[in-house]
Amino acid sequence: MLKKILSKLPQKSAKSLGSDSPPSELKSSGNSEIKCIAGAKTSLSGLNVVKRMSAAIFPTSMTSGMEIVDPNLSFNDVPNSVKQNLCISKLNLCCVIHEELLDTVEKVTKCDLKHQALIELAEYLSSGSAKFNESAIAAICKMCAVNLFRVFPPKNRSSSGGGEIEDDQPVFDPSWSDLEIVYELLLRFVSYSSLDIKVARKYVDSSFILQLLDLFDSEDPRERECLKTILHRIYAKFMAHRPFIRCSVSNIIYRFVYETERHNGIAELLEIFGCIISGFSSPLSSEHIAFLSRALMPLHKPKSLGTYHQELTYCVVQFIEKDQKLASTVVEGLLKFWPVTSSQKQLMFLSEIEEVLETCNMVGFQKVMVPLFRRLSSCINSSHYQVAERALLLLNNERYISLIMHNREAILPLVIPALEQNANNHWNRTVVNLSLNIKKIYVDLDQRPVACKPHEDNLNAENQRSVSENLESAAGVHPVARDFPALVAPSAC
Repeated sequence: MLKKILSKLPQKSAKSLGSDSPPSELKSSGNSEIKCIAGAKTSLSGLNVVKRMSAAIFPTSMTSGMEIVDPNLSFNDVPNSVKQNLCISKLNLCCVIHEELLDTVEKVTKCDLKHQALIELAEYLSSGSAKFNESAIAAICKMCAVNLFRVFPPKNRSSSGGGEIEDDQPVFDPSWSDLEIVYELLLRFVSYSSLDIKVARKYVDSSFILQLLDLFDSEDPRERECLKTILHRIYAKFMAHRPFIRCSVSNIIYRFVYETERHNGIAELLEIFGCIISGFSSPLSSEHIAFLSRALMPLHKPKSLGTYHQELTYCVVQFIEKDQKLASTVVEGLLKFWPVTSSQKQLMFLSEIEEVLETCNMVGFQKVMVPLFRRLSSCINSSHYQVAERALLLLNNERYISLIMHNREAILPLVIPALEQNANNHWNRTVVNLSLNIKKIYVDLDQRPVACKPHEDNLNAENQRSVSENLESAAGVHPVARDFPALVAPSAC
C-alpha cells in the first residue's frame, strides 16, 4: 500500500535540483574565469594585503554564455568579432597574484605571461578599437582592484614623525613594472570617450574610489603621480561622484591634521584640488567655503608643511580670486596657526601672506590689519636674520606701501618702533641697513597726503580752499590760518 502511494508522487528531475541555467550554458560559462577567481582569492587571503571587492560589484557570472577564448592568443591572430572576448579573457588572466608560488621557475613563467598579457591589453586599448560593454567594464575594474588595492605594510613607512625638511629618499615599489601598466589601463578606461557612464558607475562606485584614495599614501612618487591623473579624470567624468570625492579628501586631511600627521600624498591631493577650485562657480557655496576654513587652513599646522606648502598656497589663492572677501578669513587662519618656534615655517607663512594680500581689497585688509602688523612687527624684530629680512622685504612691496599709507594712523605706530629697534639693536648688518632704508621711506611718505592721483587731488584741494575763502569774505570772517593742508580722502588705486 505504501509503495503504491509513493509511486503516485511526482518525481523531481535532475535539472530542477541544479541551477536554473541549462547544462550547456554551465559548461560554457568560462572555466578559465572560475579558476582565475579562485586563484585570486587564494593568493589574496594569503597575502592579506588586498581589500576584496564585493561579489555584488564584480559578479562571477558576468561572462556567462560568453565564448571562451584562449588568453594566450594575440589580438592580431583573431578576427575583430572575437577581440572583445579575448580582451576579457586576458583581463581575467591578469587577476591572479602569483606571490604565493614556491616554485621559482613556475612563478617567473606565470609572471612573464601576465606581464605580456598586460602589455597586449595596453596596446589594444591604445589602438582605439576597444569597446566596453558591461562585461568588459566589470572585468577591467576587477582586474584593477585585484592588482592595485592593497594595504601598505607599516615597516615601509617613514619612522620619523615629519619635520621641517623631509630628507627621506623615495621608496620605489619592486612590482612597478606591472603596476605601471595597470594604471595605464585604468587611465585609458576612465578617459574613454564613448564610455557609458551609467554602466561604469556601477563598478567605479564609492567603494572603488575610497580604495583608490587610500593608494595616495604610497611611498612611490611614480604611483602617486599616476593616481593624481586618474582621480582628476574620474572627478571630471563621473559628475555624480564629485561631492563624495570632496568629502573623502576632506576626511583624509582631517585624519592627517588631527590624528596621524603622516601621509605621503597630501601634495598630490592638493594639486588636484587646485584645478578643481579654479572651476568653482561664483558665488561660492557654503560647502566650498567650509572646505577652505575646516580643511585647507588647518593644513598649516603640521610640521611637514614644507612638503606641500606650494600646492596649499595655490589652493588658498584660488579661493580668494573667486571671492576677495575670503582674504580676511585666510589671514585670520594664518595668524591662528602662526608658528612661534619654527623659523622655516615662518618664512613660508610670510610668503603666503604676501601672495594673499596681493589679491586682497581694502575692506578685507582693514578687517585684519592691526593683528596682522602686530605679528609682522614681531617678525621684523626676530633674531633669525632670514625671518627679519623677509618681513622687511614684505614692507618694501609697492602693494603693501599703498595699503599701509592709506591706513597709516593704525599701522605706522606698530611698524616704526619695530624698525627703530632693529636699527639700534639687531646683530645682522643687512637687517639694520634695510630697517633704516624702509623707515626713511615711510617717514618721508608720512610727510604728505597719500593719493593715487596727486594732480586731481591738488585741484580738488584748491577748489575747496577757494570756495571756503569766498564764503568767508562774503560773511566778513577772517580766518586765523590759511596755510594748513587740506584733508584729502585717499581714493582707491
